[in-house]
Amino acid sequence: MRIITRNRRNLSALIIGAVLILATGILIIGRLREEKLPTLSQYSYEVVNVYPHDVEAFTEGLVYDVGYLYEGTGLYGQSTLRRVELKTGKVTQEDILPSDDFGEGVTIFKDKIVQLTWLQHKGFVYDKYTLQLLRQFSYSTEGWGLACNGTHLIMSDGTASLYFLDPQTFEVVRRVQVSDVNPVTGLNELEYIKGEVYANIWHDRRIAIINPESGKVRGWIDLSHITDYDRLDPENVLNGIAYNAEDDLIYVTGKRWPQIFELRLIPLRPT
Repeated sequence: MRIITRNRRNLSALIIGAVLILATGILIIGRLREEKLPTLSQYSYEVVNVYPHDVEAFTEGLVYDVGYLYEGTGLYGQSTLRRVELKTGKVTQEDILPSDDFGEGVTIFKDKIVQLTWLQHKGFVYDKYTLQLLRQFSYSTEGWGLACNGTHLIMSDGTASLYFLDPQTFEVVRRVQVSDVNPVTGLNELEYIKGEVYANIWHDRRIAIINPESGKVRGWIDLSHITDYDRLDPENVLNGIAYNAEDDLIYVTGKRWPQIFELRLIPLRPT
C-alpha cells in the first residue's frame, strides 16, 4: 500500500509539474506574440475643405506655413520650389531648378527652406521669404522625403530607413529602420506631427505614423477612398503631407492632382 501511494504521489507531482511548464510556455508565447504583433491604431478622416492644386505639379514635397504651402515638384526640366496660396492654389513665388536636377522633398528649418534632389546627391538651402538660393549640400543616398523636428532634418531615400541630419552640417547623426512587423520600404514624402513622423509610402494609399525613436509604425491612415487620380496614371500617386499646427489640420495631395484635401483625423481604434 505504501508503494502504491508513493507512486501515485510521484505521478501527481509529475502531472502538476507538466501543467505548470505548459502554462508558463503559453504565457511566454503570448508575450512574444504581443511584442511581434503590436496593436496598431487605424484612422479615417473628415474632409474639412478642398482647395485647388496645379494639375501640372509633380508633387514631391509639401510643408505649410501661415496660410501658404511650400511645394517641391519633380521631373527633369520641370522641377521647382514654389510658394503657393493655400486657398487659391496661386503660385506667388517660384524657383526653377536646373534641368538636370529632379526635385524632391522640402521642409522648413527656422527661416530657411531645404530641398532635396532624387539622384543628384545634392540639396538646396533657400531663404524662406525670398526663395533666394543660399547654399548647396551633398549626401550619399537618394533623396526622397524631408521633414524637420525642430532639431534635426529627417530624410527618406525610398528604402525602410529614416536619416536624421544635422541641419547645419547635413551630416547623418542617427538612422532608424521603419517596420510594421516587417520592414516598411518605399518611404517617401514626410511630415513631423506631434512628435511622430508621417510618411507617404510610394504607390500605397496609406500614410504610416512612425515612432521616430524606435522606427516602429504606430498606426496607419487609410486614404484609399479619397480619390482615384492614380487610376488615370499609376504615377499620379498620393504624395504630399503638410501640417497646420494652429488648427490641427493635415493637408494631403498627390502628383498631378487637381486638388489639395484639408483633413481632420478620426481614430477608428485607440492607441
